[in-house]
Amino acid sequence: MDSHAIAAGTADPHEGHESNEHPPYLRHHFVTVEQQRETASFGMWLFLLTEIMFFGGLFMAYLLYRNWYYPAFVAASNTLSIQLGAINTGILILSCFTMTMGVYSAEIRNRKNLMISLGLTLLLGVIFLGIKGVEYHQKYVEHHIPGLNFSVEDFVHPADPHTAPLTPDMAQHTELYFFLYFAMTGMHALHMIIGLCILLALLYRSSQGAYTNGHSSTVDNFGLYWHFVDIVWTFLFPLLYLINRHPLS
Repeated sequence: MDSHAIAAGTADPHEGHESNEHPPYLRHHFVTVEQQRETASFGMWLFLLTEIMFFGGLFMAYLLYRNWYYPAFVAASNTLSIQLGAINTGILILSCFTMTMGVYSAEIRNRKNLMISLGLTLLLGVIFLGIKGVEYHQKYVEHHIPGLNFSVEDFVHPADPHTAPLTPDMAQHTELYFFLYFAMTGMHALHMIIGLCILLALLYRSSQGAYTNGHSSTVDNFGLYWHFVDIVWTFLFPLLYLINRHPLS
């Protein structure tokens, strides 16, 4: 091809290129793989920004109501299992490591390690949801699910002799705590379920040889999503489980 034509910009930039210079994963509306990668990364960060605003609103609502109905929120938070919450926190921290190893394995084009890392991340996510299901079942048995099944008896007449009872009017505000608890942890669990579905798709595609051929941006961007979900839980755990872990005096 004439070099002067290229310099003038009148020639087709793809004319005369070998097929391996235009990989199959490069979409037609992008000029280069780098441009495609940067665009996908920018889109993911924009999506995460909207998620931050969404969860930020839930956190603000929780903090405001906790300030207004402090005794009720403290009494309700003391009914949560700190052991199960701590185990789930450790599981998600470990899943952060396995996901990071998956991103690294994709970058160095190691398909075996990529599949192992994604599989471990998937397994840890399933365990997390299983433990969360156990917690939800406990709340159902204790009649702490907001709605027709909700009971304030545990707060008006606590079984623990070291826990000060609440008045019936004050105890009613514990239902608001559990409404926010299920809303916040439920939305987090929904994001986990979405992440697990994507992990299944990534595992299948990686078994077909994808993501280890020089195009790992899909795994990179999902890693950002997974880390964001983990970070949200690191805020939920202290807010819902750890604050005021002592009997009311």
